[in-house]
Amino acid sequence: MSLDILTINYNDKNADKLFEESLKNTGFAVIKDHPISSDLINQVYEEWKNYFSSESKIDYIFDETKQDGYFPYLTENAKGSTAKDLKEFYHIYQWGRLPEMIGPKTMNLYGELTNVASTFLSWVQKNAPDFVTKLFSIPLKDMIYQSQSNLLRIIHYPPLSGNEEINSIRAAAHEDINLLTVLVAGSQPGLQVLDKNGNWLDVSTNKNTIVINSGDMLKMVSDKYYPSTTHRVINPEPNSNLSRYSMPLFLHPRDEVVLNKNYTAGSYLQERLQEIGLK
Repeated sequence: MSLDILTINYNDKNADKLFEESLKNTGFAVIKDHPISSDLINQVYEEWKNYFSSESKIDYIFDETKQDGYFPYLTENAKGSTAKDLKEFYHIYQWGRLPEMIGPKTMNLYGELTNVASTFLSWVQKNAPDFVTKLFSIPLKDMIYQSQSNLLRIIHYPPLSGNEEINSIRAAAHEDINLLTVLVAGSQPGLQVLDKNGNWLDVSTNKNTIVINSGDMLKMVSDKYYPSTTHRVINPEPNSNLSRYSMPLFLHPRDEVVLNKNYTAGSYLQERLQEIGLK
């Protein structure tokens, strides 16, 4: 394996240094023994399984301007791809809509993931070299302070029917738009990352871990010091053709935060939403 993604104990005294090192070298890190309750994660998954299997899901169709709500199957494509991803999903913002059947646990998870993500940003800030932190327009944690753009995306990848478009997969190769992504383990395997030699490598789906990766915005504010690593979700093997559920939290700066001389967080987000077919 040529991509050494570190698995780090959240409570290790050197966790912050190891996390920043893994992010710099690979764009990814895996955290075990984290503070997010596995019971809470499982309960949220169960609620959303019921939602995606209900006919009422279409009542919450997404708002193209606000970008909250339900996005039907075959809505999104990866940047540069014409094939639509084999998934449906729901966008949750702190201010956004929730289906009536969804209880308070989802927003509890949103809050807990946002808090732990803020900790991860502080680890990066603390351990990044001075020449990198000097590039930041403001400290990383301050970029997300009172942000209205932090996004919890609940994703359902349905079982394959056999009639899918050739070359379509659950999530085509892409890089994330945001600063940092925090992903509790998916319900089934499938996540892969692309190493520097062009090989696809599986990422842990241990239910007691969370996977973190740096996005394009962290790459931009650090002038490419932290990579935004390409990843994808592949289709299941025929003997395990099951639904897959996933819950990434995408950490976004406030719209006015300056990323570099060309973009604010808001202007870059709008450009990318158009590229992936959501605008």
